[in-house]
Amino acid sequence: MRISVVIPTQRRTAGLETAARSILGQTGAPFADLELVIVDNDKTPSAQPMAAALAAEAPFPVVYVHEPEPGVANARNAALEQARGEFIAFLDDDEEAPAGWLAALLAAQARFDADVVFGPVRGRAPAGVTRHRDYLETFFSRQGPPEAGLIDHYYGCGDSLLRRAALPDPKRPFSAVRNHIGGEDDLLFGQMKANGARFAWAPEAWVWEDPVPARLSLGYTIRRAFAYGQGPSAACAAADPPDRLGLAFWMGQGLVQAGVFGLLAGLKWLIRAPDFAFTLDRAARGLGKTLWWGPFKIEFYGRSAA
Repeated sequence: MRISVVIPTQRRTAGLETAARSILGQTGAPFADLELVIVDNDKTPSAQPMAAALAAEAPFPVVYVHEPEPGVANARNAALEQARGEFIAFLDDDEEAPAGWLAALLAAQARFDADVVFGPVRGRAPAGVTRHRDYLETFFSRQGPPEAGLIDHYYGCGDSLLRRAALPDPKRPFSAVRNHIGGEDDLLFGQMKANGARFAWAPEAWVWEDPVPARLSLGYTIRRAFAYGQGPSAACAAADPPDRLGLAFWMGQGLVQAGVFGLLAGLKWLIRAPDFAFTLDRAARGLGKTLWWGPFKIEFYGRSAA
């Protein structure tokens, strides 16, 4: 089995069905060498009926994995333990892949001999969302270079293709310390970069992202921007040995960023400027760089009902 497409999910059956059916509709990919792995991170196997229904009509194997222990790293690791592919493609359960998505990822991997390939994400808000619409769709998007090629940085796991042989652990590469706050992919890709992994960008391998309604608000996105800002500082602190110079740099930059953009956001709020949310986002990311340690960590994952 050469290629495994992994979709982690937790109580999002509608989004799961959209994501999974977009895999069933792929063209140009070698179906004979393909499997779909659905990993259910709910304590009760709520996604199992959907997985069974998809398996009955899919032209390739559909593997259902139940990981009751909550946590985003737990879910990804459970999928990799069961997946048989030498290449692992990740799609989130709020994403939808156009028909040529997987073929584009595979083509970029072969062209650049890449260990990880990333593609763009296009945020898509429902028609009823009017307030801060441009900001929200931008927030849930991923942009990159207009041309395909090797890159010296990395993105998140959703919409990516990994070569299993390049992983530091072929079955459980994601760190459990990030189960509840996210960033498990940043830790993995950072480690891979330090080990000399090759990253590539495939602009043709784009996907839609349809955020759940609860996330389409400044209350969610600004908290998430703060958490994103914590990433580089936390990575420096977690390095072995700790990168104290890098940590001081990011914290100092964050302090300036939070002050400048925080003041500017306040002024834009007073005059009801249309780009207020963009400025507030930058202030939150700066604050996250400065306040990155324990008490300021925000949990976004790992909450599962009994």
